[in-house]
Amino acid sequence: MVTGARRLLEVLASHGVEVVFGLPGVHNLAVWEALRDSGIRMIGVRHEQTAAYAADGYARATGRLGVAVVTTGPGAANTLGAVGEAMASGSPVLVVATDIPSTLRVPGVHRGVLHETRDQAGMFRPVVKDAWTVPDAGSLAASAHRAVRTALSGAQGPVYLGIPADLLVAPAAPAAAEPAAESPVPDLSEALELIAGARRPVIWAGGGAARSGADVGELASRIGAPVLTTFGARGLLPLDHPCAVHGPVHVPEVGALWDAADLVVAVGTDFDGMSTQNWALPPPPRLLAVNVDADEASKNYPADAVLVGDARRVVSALVSALPPAPPPVDLVSGVNAAVRRTVADESPEAAYLLAALEGVSATLVADMCVAGYWVGGFHRVPRPRGLAYPVGWGTLGFGFPAAVGASVVGRAVAVCGDGGFLFACGDLATVAQEGLPVTAVVVDDGGYGMLRYDQEVAGHPATGVDLRTPDFVALAESFGVPAVAVDGFGSVFGARLAEFVAAEGPNVLVVRSRLTPPPTTSPRWYRRG
Repeated sequence: MVTGARRLLEVLASHGVEVVFGLPGVHNLAVWEALRDSGIRMIGVRHEQTAAYAADGYARATGRLGVAVVTTGPGAANTLGAVGEAMASGSPVLVVATDIPSTLRVPGVHRGVLHETRDQAGMFRPVVKDAWTVPDAGSLAASAHRAVRTALSGAQGPVYLGIPADLLVAPAAPAAAEPAAESPVPDLSEALELIAGARRPVIWAGGGAARSGADVGELASRIGAPVLTTFGARGLLPLDHPCAVHGPVHVPEVGALWDAADLVVAVGTDFDGMSTQNWALPPPPRLLAVNVDADEASKNYPADAVLVGDARRVVSALVSALPPAPPPVDLVSGVNAAVRRTVADESPEAAYLLAALEGVSATLVADMCVAGYWVGGFHRVPRPRGLAYPVGWGTLGFGFPAAVGASVVGRAVAVCGDGGFLFACGDLATVAQEGLPVTAVVVDDGGYGMLRYDQEVAGHPATGVDLRTPDFVALAESFGVPAVAVDGFGSVFGARLAEFVAAEGPNVLVVRSRLTPPPTTSPRWYRRG
């Protein structure tokens, strides 16, 4: 007999899943038992939110499906904050959660079964692309294929799949995956006409461009345009690409490129509030959008033309139809020099942090903290998928658990604050037990530094933002994780960071420092709507 649990894992393996993250519970033990000889690695975490964050971090670092396996009721509910971040950032995550046994469910009645929720799938619907519960064992394999396909196709995002516990141990039939249909390349004539008429084009590339693998650098070389990247598209162009702008539009010299453009070519973006300073960027004279979703393409700035389709295929078609153009070398190099001056003038310590990070080979994961904002906005990311940053939903506590997932494929460096790190510090046990190569850089400023700054600029006394923090070195060492503390971002920090990144297994580097927030944070935006 092949059980539902085994069919589930067969489906995941058929889609290339090699690792899942989860926490055992009384209802999902059949999955754990089936994992023993499945060939899929299970990384057991210490909180369900970490399972979802780790799945997200893995998805962002690899481009593959991230999978979280959790139990019924409170276990499923614990993932919601992390799943919301995956939704806001377009990350393909599959949450597989058990539900109470179908034999105990009475439609429309909450009976009080252990872990029962009136509508567990409904709890997820606001924060996922789709959510459904498997109705019977015969549908389990087909439902799992559908869930994977939904997460990975079109505008990617998280999916919830609920499985009543009794179906995991029931006989289940196999099901074949339906082949994914490729969308056709749209007609390019109107887009080519807009490009031909532009004298000062700018490309704005978002997370959709990065997730699809669109060759935006080659497109920039065909139209001679500077490339601005959102937080989700950092690293899309090589660092030495003549069109690559290494800074956000929150720096005036970068924002001036947008202001001067007579055509913006937007690839895989919806122009979210954090990137546009809550839409204080003026609408461009002409906007050409490339997006898998026509509504997303025009919901914030109306587009003159929309090329609906996968960004990689559409951009490739545009490249094939356009001759090379001279790159705007002097313009871009001047803007990049202004960005470097801004960082150095604003915060020499932040400049040192960024310089030290440029010297390490690792996936960076930034949390919602002052140091993370500097990294998310100004780190020169050397490759696609080299940075994960939770600015989609803005979930504090993302950094360390997302790095757990990213570290499955190589060294990950999580840049966290002292407050956010405590959200998931119990997963020091996970990285120790699994030997995961995670370096947690914990910036200890004695509290929620960004919120303290918000109160200061508003003229209010610090309230609720100053924290009693533990001895982070002793905390890490209690789990068997090597740790040291340094004062400030300087040569000692740089040396320790290089040492820790080159080491095997996990480690924690505590930095006692108070950084000033960067211009990308909302109190410091130079534009106002």
